[in-house]
Amino acid sequence: MTTKIAQALTKLFAKHRIIFWYDSKQEFRSEYEELSLDDIKRIELNNNEFGVKYRILREEPEQKFLLYQEGSAPADLDNWLLDVKLAQGEFRTDRVGMWLAELELGLEFSAIVQNHLEFFKAQERKNSLKSLLKSTDTANDIELKMLAVCTGADARIDTILETLLAEVANNREEKYKLIARCQLDSFLWKQVKYHYGYNYNEPTVKDFAIVLFTSCYKMGMGEEVSLTPDALVFLKRWKDSIKWQESFKTLSKQCAEDPRIEQDLATREITDLIDIDYFRVIEKKIISDLVRGIVTKTLSSFDVTSWIRQRKQSYWYEEFEHLYLAIDAAAQLIKELNEAYLTIDSLTEGIQKYCHSWFRLDQLYRKFVYHVLQSAESSVMESLSDLVENHYVNNYLLPLNDRWQSLVDNTEKWSAAEVTLQRKFFSRWIEPFLKKNRKVFVIISDALRYEIGEEFLKLIRSEDRYEADLEAAMTMLPSYTQLGMAALLPNGSLSLTDRGNVEVDEQSSQGLINRQKQLDRALPGRATAVKAEELMKLNQEDRRSLASNHDLVYVYHNRIDATGDKRDTEERVFEAVEDTLKELIQLVKKIVNANVSNILITADHGFIYQNRSLDESDFASVEPQGEEILFRDRRFILGRGLEENSSLRKFTSEELGLSGDLEVQIPKSINRLRRKGSGSRYVHGGASLQEIVIPVLKINKKRQSDTTLVEVNIIPGTSSIISSKQLVVTLYQTEAITEKIHPRYLRAGIYALNGELISDAHELNFDIPSLNPREREQRVMFILTKKADELNGQEVILRLEQKIEGTSQYQEYRSLQYMMRRSFTSDFDF
Repeated sequence: MTTKIAQALTKLFAKHRIIFWYDSKQEFRSEYEELSLDDIKRIELNNNEFGVKYRILREEPEQKFLLYQEGSAPADLDNWLLDVKLAQGEFRTDRVGMWLAELELGLEFSAIVQNHLEFFKAQERKNSLKSLLKSTDTANDIELKMLAVCTGADARIDTILETLLAEVANNREEKYKLIARCQLDSFLWKQVKYHYGYNYNEPTVKDFAIVLFTSCYKMGMGEEVSLTPDALVFLKRWKDSIKWQESFKTLSKQCAEDPRIEQDLATREITDLIDIDYFRVIEKKIISDLVRGIVTKTLSSFDVTSWIRQRKQSYWYEEFEHLYLAIDAAAQLIKELNEAYLTIDSLTEGIQKYCHSWFRLDQLYRKFVYHVLQSAESSVMESLSDLVENHYVNNYLLPLNDRWQSLVDNTEKWSAAEVTLQRKFFSRWIEPFLKKNRKVFVIISDALRYEIGEEFLKLIRSEDRYEADLEAAMTMLPSYTQLGMAALLPNGSLSLTDRGNVEVDEQSSQGLINRQKQLDRALPGRATAVKAEELMKLNQEDRRSLASNHDLVYVYHNRIDATGDKRDTEERVFEAVEDTLKELIQLVKKIVNANVSNILITADHGFIYQNRSLDESDFASVEPQGEEILFRDRRFILGRGLEENSSLRKFTSEELGLSGDLEVQIPKSINRLRRKGSGSRYVHGGASLQEIVIPVLKINKKRQSDTTLVEVNIIPGTSSIISSKQLVVTLYQTEAITEKIHPRYLRAGIYALNGELISDAHELNFDIPSLNPREREQRVMFILTKKADELNGQEVILRLEQKIEGTSQYQEYRSLQYMMRRSFTSDFDF
C-alpha cells in the first residue's frame, strides 16, 4: 500500500507544490511515517496551521510539502489553510480519491467517480479511460469517454450510437447493459437528446432506431419531425459506413416492417422518393412505379433514364441494378421503336440503315432480356417483359424482315452494292496490312453479330490508348458457321458439300487443322491459326514468339454460338454475349502485350433470338420438298431439285457466289423450320438482317494516353453566405461522357477550416452522356450540423474530393468558400 500511495503522491506533486492529506478514518498513520519522497518535506497538522502557513508561503516558498492531518478536514470557516488547499492539491485515501489519483484527475471530478462507481471497479476500464484523458477535459468530456470505453468506440456520440445500434441489430445488449450498470445511461440519452432531439420517457436503442428511420423518411418528404437535422446527417453517415452496413441493413428492414411505412409509400409519387433511400422497400416502390409508368405510357423515356441515373446514388442500387438497367433499356427501346421508320428500297439501303440505327433495337432488346434474367425478379417485370417482347417482335423484328425479305426475293445475286461480301474479307482488310509488312491478328468470334460488335467498339475505345473503327460486312448464305468461317479464309472458290461442310479451293475447311493449312497455302510459313482459349493460356514470351514467327494469326473464339446452339442453354445466349465482351477485351490486351498493334475482329454470322416461346406462326407453314434433301437446319435446307415454295426462298449455288450444283432454301423473314432435338429461339443460317450483317473492327494501340476524366465545376450562387441549416449547390459536368471522356466520381461536403466535416456528405457520379448542358447539372442539398452553429461569422469550405486510386484516401478536387452568417431568428421554428 505504501508503494501505491508513494506513486500517487509523486504524480500529484508533478502538478502541485503543496499536497494536503486528511486521514479521516485514522488508518494510514504507519504508511505516512514510512513514506520516503525525494525533495518533499512532511509536516503533520496539529493546531499548528498558522506557523505552517508562514513556513510554506514565506520561509520556503519553493519547497514541496506534504501536509498530513490525522482526522477529517476542518470546516471551511475554521480552516486557516483553506486558501492554500484551494490553490494546491489534496490527496485522498478513500476509494474515490485513490481512483482520482490513479487517473490523475482533480477533486473537482469526484462526483463523476462517485456517481459511476461500477465503472471504476474494473482496472481494465480505468486503464482504457486513462489512455483517453486529456488535461483539458471537462466533466462532459470524461463521461463521453467513459461511454466510449463501455462500447469500444471513439469518444463521439455518433460512433457510440453506431456501436450500440450494431449490438441491437445482432440481438445483443451487453454493451448497453454495462452502460446502465455504470449509471451512464442517463448521460447517454441526455447527449442523444442534445445532438439529435430524441426525447422519450423510456428511451432504448431500438426505439431510437425506429424514431431515427421514420423521422428521416418524413424529413425527406418535407414534413415536421421532433428530431434535429443532425439526426439526418447521422443516419446518412451511418448508412454510408462500410463498417456498419450490415447493422444498417438489418435495422432498416426491421423498421420498414412498420405497416405505416408501406401505407405511406403507396400514396407517394416517384418524385417524392427519388432522393430517399433509407428503406429497401422504397427501391421496390420506385421500380414498380417505373414499370407501371412505361406500360401505361405515362412516363417518358427521358424521365425514366433521369430518375434511374439519380437512383445510382441509392444505398440499395447495386442490389437492384439489373432491374433498373432492364427498365432503362425497355424505355429506350420503346422510344426508338416509336421513332423508327422501317422503310427499305434496296439491300444496300437496308444494311446501311441497320448499321446506322436499327441495330440499336436489337441491342436494347438484348440488354433488357439479359438484365431481367440476371435480376431473378421476373414477376415484377412480367407486364413490361410482355410489352417489350410484343413491341420487339411485332413492331420491329417481323415487319423489318418482312420488308427486307421482299428485296431478298427479288435479288438475282447475293450481294449489296457498297457493302463488302464476307468472302472478300481477306483481300479487303488483311492484304493491305501484309503489303505494308505489318503483322495482323484476326479474332473471329462465332455469332458476334453487328450490334455486339458496336458495343465492343465503345468498350475498347474507352480503354486508354486504344483506337478502333467499325465497318459492316455481309455474310454468305446460308449464314452458318462452316460457310462463314470458310469465307473469312483466303479463297478462290467456295463450295458446299452434301453434308453441309465447306471446301475452300476444293480443300476441306472443317476444323482448326484444315484452316491452318488454308492459311499456310496462302502465306507459306507466315500464317497460322489458334483457339482463343489456347492463346490465353500462353505466357507473354510464348505469345511474343507466336507473333514474331508469323505475319498473320487467326484466333478462333466461340462463346455465343456454343451457348445458343444448344437447346438446353439457348436461353443463356445473352449472358454468353456479356462474357464474350469481357473475354474479347482480355484477348485484345494479351495480343497487344505480344507487341502486336494491328488487330481485326469479325464473325462468321449473326443470329436471331426471341426470348419467349415461339408460336405456330413462327414456323414455316409447309415442309420443304425436293429430289434430294441433303442437310437440314432450323434456318436453311441444302439439296437438289428442291421444289419452289411460297414460304421458302430458293437459291442456286451460283446465285450465292458458290461453286457446285447444290441448291439452298431459306425460310422467309424470321420463320423457322422444324427440327427435332434442337432449340428454336436462337437461330441463324437465314437471310435476316440480324443474321447477315456482321462487324469488322480494326483495333490499334496508341503510344500516348488518350482518355481523361470529365471535369466538374461548382456553379456559384447569388450569395456566398450561408444563413440557414441547408445549402443548395449546383454542380456542372462540363462535357458529355464518351469513350474517351470517362465519368468522375466525387465526394462532397462542407468543412470547417480545420478540416472537420460540418454537413452530410454526398457520393456523386458525373456520368451523363447527354449533349444538353442543362441535363448535366446536379443540384445537391447539404444539411449542416450543430457544429456549424459554432462557426458563425467564420469561413467554411464546400469541398469536392476525389478518391486516390488504389487507396481509401481522398484528395481535394474543387472547393468554394462560404461565410457562415446565422441570424438568431434562425434558431426558432416560428
